[in-house]
Amino acid sequence: MKYHPDIISVQSIWGYGPGWIQVGAEKLTHSVILGSRGERLDWHCERFEDLTPGHFEQLAQLQTELVIFGSGTRLRFAAPNLSRSLIERQIGMETMDTQAACRTYNILAGEGRCVAVALLMQ
Repeated sequence: MKYHPDIISVQSIWGYGPGWIQVGAEKLTHSVILGSRGERLDWHCERFEDLTPGHFEQLAQLQTELVIFGSGTRLRFAAPNLSRSLIERQIGMETMDTQAACRTYNILAGEGRCVAVALLMQ
């Protein structure tokens, strides 16, 4: 059996820790949206409690098949009225803590899926 190194040809998360992620050589400490088609947007929401429907509308406009929502250091689910724009466009959303969201995004993006990850750092 031949072994080949995993080479991901899409934007991926190289590392993470409490309050930060690393994309390429850059360490990010603010909330961010990454997409498997190369999107990288600041997500202007620092805390879970500050989420509004507008934050999820920004995600819906990316027109992905799935959004992975990293809710911060612990698992917290957004109220359905906040993510209505995703529901109306039939875009799936999976919620997990931010570190699990990083791992899941890398796997799905590496498989060639059209996904986005929205990460809260706190």
